[in-house]
Amino acid sequence: MSGWQETPSTAVLILRDGTRLEGRGIGAVGASAGEVCFNTAMTGYQEILTDPSYAGQIITFTFPHIGNVGANDEDIETVNMAGASGVRGAVLKADITNPSNYRAAEKLDAWLKKRGIIGIAGLDTRALTALIREKGMADAVIAHAPDGRFDDAALKAELDAFPGLEGLDLAKEVSTTQTYKWDETRWRHGEGYGRVEDPQFHVVAIDFGAKRNILRCIADQGVRVTVVPATATAEDVLAHNPDGIFLSNGPGDPAATGDYAVPTIKALIETGKPVFGICLGHQLLALALGGQTVKMHQGHHGANHPVKDLTTGKVEITSMNHGFAVDSDSLPAGITQTHVSLFDGSNAGLAVEGKPIFSVQYHPEASPGPHDAHYLFTRFLNHVREQKGIEKAAEHA
Repeated sequence: MSGWQETPSTAVLILRDGTRLEGRGIGAVGASAGEVCFNTAMTGYQEILTDPSYAGQIITFTFPHIGNVGANDEDIETVNMAGASGVRGAVLKADITNPSNYRAAEKLDAWLKKRGIIGIAGLDTRALTALIREKGMADAVIAHAPDGRFDDAALKAELDAFPGLEGLDLAKEVSTTQTYKWDETRWRHGEGYGRVEDPQFHVVAIDFGAKRNILRCIADQGVRVTVVPATATAEDVLAHNPDGIFLSNGPGDPAATGDYAVPTIKALIETGKPVFGICLGHQLLALALGGQTVKMHQGHHGANHPVKDLTTGKVEITSMNHGFAVDSDSLPAGITQTHVSLFDGSNAGLAVEGKPIFSVQYHPEASPGPHDAHYLFTRFLNHVREQKGIEKAAEHA
């Protein structure tokens, strides 16, 4: 398989099996190795490229027109706005066009350069996606050289040095290193982002690669949020006297991150405080409860994944981004599977029977994606309200 181009190649994507794709370079100049995945979302490319859960990965966009609404400072998802999210590269079908959106502050190509993200345009992304579906997510090296000259030996060495995501802990690379407060709420048209006024509750969020909009959705429930590093101990978390504990999304192999995170989560479970996990946080919670995780063949990456909430019978369209999954057969007695993917039947949620502890595999904050699962943030805070003897709020998207 090869890429197509009408002008001389200034970028290459070389897979572990030797497949070499040539195209036009965009974004930063240089080379980077990572795992190639594909994302099926039609919108939200800036949020996707700044999602820390993509650390170590090269993203292939199946939607051909990426960059047509430009970029801005409001749609960045990594908490560190000046730093990179950890994404290793971007693969596009069509060239980036001039932006056509009133919110655009700069062109995507300039934005990629500024954030150090290497990109390649002009590839047959449908063929690359088909290859991933057939053979699984492949390790690759992506390179951009404006003069079209590539040192294949150096690129091979870069690829050989990439260990792959299995067994790799990336949460430490994207997590905050210092504890901080968060009070920004969700974006509203004509208003922008708001601030929590007179918060009723206090939640500690353990940052394994948290997205800004997830923190906003928690704050939107009238919550003061304290964010702590991925390596925080149970004592560190409880010193803040939280009403509830949130386990964030993040990248890498949950089993590797679990070496230090699982003992902390086990101790937090014993407190009886409400716990809510998303994505990597869901997988780490499962490990702490005695379950296991497995590497997926092609992963789930997109904003159109149907999931059934087994507690309500409702089917919702969700945003997903994960290459590992909880093995539902490994969940011990007392742990209920609450959500399931309607694409492949994989686990998408769990709850601890009789305790205010639950998690989901997908991203309910809709950034990017549909709003179907916003009710989960209310469900989390309703556990807090119940413990405080406060009337529950209605769950709705």
